[in-house]
Amino acid sequence: MTKKRYFTYLSYNGKCYCGWQNQPNGISVQQKIEEAISTLLQKKISITGAGRTDAGVHAAAMVAHFDWWGDDLDLGFICKRLNCMLPHDIAIQKIVPVVQEGHARFSAMSRTYKYYITQKKNPFHHDFSCRIYPQLDFVAMHQAAQCLLEYTDFTSFSKVHTDVKTNNCKIHQAGWEYVDEMWVFTIQADRFLRNMVRAIVGTMLEVGRGKCSLPEFRQVIEAKDRGKAGSSAFAQALFLCDIEYPKDIFMNVTDLEIKE
Repeated sequence: MTKKRYFTYLSYNGKCYCGWQNQPNGISVQQKIEEAISTLLQKKISITGAGRTDAGVHAAAMVAHFDWWGDDLDLGFICKRLNCMLPHDIAIQKIVPVVQEGHARFSAMSRTYKYYITQKKNPFHHDFSCRIYPQLDFVAMHQAAQCLLEYTDFTSFSKVHTDVKTNNCKIHQAGWEYVDEMWVFTIQADRFLRNMVRAIVGTMLEVGRGKCSLPEFRQVIEAKDRGKAGSSAFAQALFLCDIEYPKDIFMNVTDLEIKE
């Protein structure tokens, strides 16, 4: 039988999970999806995600792939059935066929994260933003974000003792903007290190509080030392929002458009 590979587009509220990736001592998003799809297809199915979000981090747009040996799947039916089987905090948008070499992680050209900060108490933002009480200098924080575009080695913002071969990343976009009564940090890069976005935000908060100048922010990056950067920002305000892939890995160009 010929192997068929499928991309699954999904979103999830990460509040109740130990992160995307399977862990020995916690329930992951990956685990819940693998259990559901294996039950539905009556065969053990493993899925590979485009990345691994930390515990408590959300995804408005995650992509994962799985392989299937057998007849073509009724993807619309499978999508609907999975949404019935999965808990309320995980939703499948669509499942699409890709070429056999298509890889949710390694084929991705870029990923985009957003971090939300609010300075007003709002019960509907509590689980999805970080409330900061003192006034912050977001102009300085935006200037710090622009500095990121000039560097490629982000060792200072990575968890130590990870299994990656390089800490180099190419950041395409980074900046702060005020949207709907919240300050939003958007960052797009070809790849991200573990804990990288939260470490960057935590360090930029030091800039916003006046505890770290722009020259000192550059020094943090250039030190290539996690101990020089600020604490990681809270997880609940971070969202994986977009993943881009080359068009030629999709079996049908219309699959590039996610339809609810």
